[in-house]
Amino acid sequence: MRTAYKCRAYPTPEQAAVLNRTFGCVRVVWNQTLAWRHRRWHTERAFTNVPQANAFLTQLKRTGEFAWLNEVSSVPLQQVLRTQQKAFANFFAGRARYPRYKSRTGRQGAEYTRSGFRYRDGQLFLAKMNTRLAFVWSWPDIDPATINPSTVTVSRDPCGRWYVSFAAEADNPDQAAPAGGVLGVDLGVKDFVVTSGGEKIANPRSLAERERNLARYQRRMARKQRGSNNRAKAKAKVARAHRKVRASRADFLHRTSTRLVRDHDVIVIEDLAVKNMIRNRSLAKAISDCGWGTFRRMLEYKTAKYGRHLIVVDRWFPSSKTCSDCGHLLATLSLSTRTWTCPGCGTLHDRDVNAAKNILAAGLAVSACGGDVRHSGSARVQSPTKQETQPVKVGIPRL
Repeated sequence: MRTAYKCRAYPTPEQAAVLNRTFGCVRVVWNQTLAWRHRRWHTERAFTNVPQANAFLTQLKRTGEFAWLNEVSSVPLQQVLRTQQKAFANFFAGRARYPRYKSRTGRQGAEYTRSGFRYRDGQLFLAKMNTRLAFVWSWPDIDPATINPSTVTVSRDPCGRWYVSFAAEADNPDQAAPAGGVLGVDLGVKDFVVTSGGEKIANPRSLAERERNLARYQRRMARKQRGSNNRAKAKAKVARAHRKVRASRADFLHRTSTRLVRDHDVIVIEDLAVKNMIRNRSLAKAISDCGWGTFRRMLEYKTAKYGRHLIVVDRWFPSSKTCSDCGHLLATLSLSTRTWTCPGCGTLHDRDVNAAKNILAAGLAVSACGGDVRHSGSARVQSPTKQETQPVKVGIPRL
């Protein structure tokens, strides 16, 4: 199993100068190659592969304008071309948008392959450096001297923190003991997770909790003169505020997803179209603050890692409007209606708990029909029960 270990790095001033110079060269190579690809396609209608991009990089280094590219290691520069090729492959496959130009104000990074670094006894030596790069290992149960990284990525975030990531092969973890439970999960804004058992996990609202401080830092930065040192300091404070929001959100998502995977053998979720939902101007900020897409990705790799099963229900399944007891389907149900009484059986439903129960029942029906219980690549999941049009009155199976 391939995994990555991301650690805090603490370069010396001399190492930081070399890395910053490398980041700049990586950014220039990316932007120049991207512009060359764009021109080549629009003028010649020709696709570009990695050998052709390498030839362009060689010619670029020979020009007097970009001769300073030879001052840094060539390994990160060549790796940029492979990364850009993957970005275009994802774009043409419909998995990502068109590659964009890199900015010097965003996150900076450089990837080193085996020929660009030396890792022995837990010590890292990068190309063009005579001293080891200091980092803090964060996994006490794993000896850093035992890993054999294939690539090393050094990065610096906008607030000035340095990181180093080791990509290496690791042993497959032992499969978790059966927990004997199944769970349907409905994601929301007020309550982040509502389970089919009636449990509600409140949304921490990581951005809303720190929004006042973030707005104050942004106002201070706006009053500073562009290009001044004071503006750079204020911008770093804004970046640190954003980092705290990201860290708080990621911590909550990891804790919640780990607990759900640990306590249940089967987890059923709904295939939400998050990119379409954030187009709603009234809910865009609240939905983005939730991190539904990140939470689903965490569930996907954690269930696969520990031998659990994740079932994804079709996004068009009317989970909120269907009675979980008799299967009656409401014609309309406004978003403001949090509880409703079923006209068919008279059951009073909590909107979110009822949706979680329906999601669980629909997921178990998909699994019983022999459908794939892990859908990680498709944006719209078509379950086996959807192959033929069925009347609404059929309902869904009871738990």
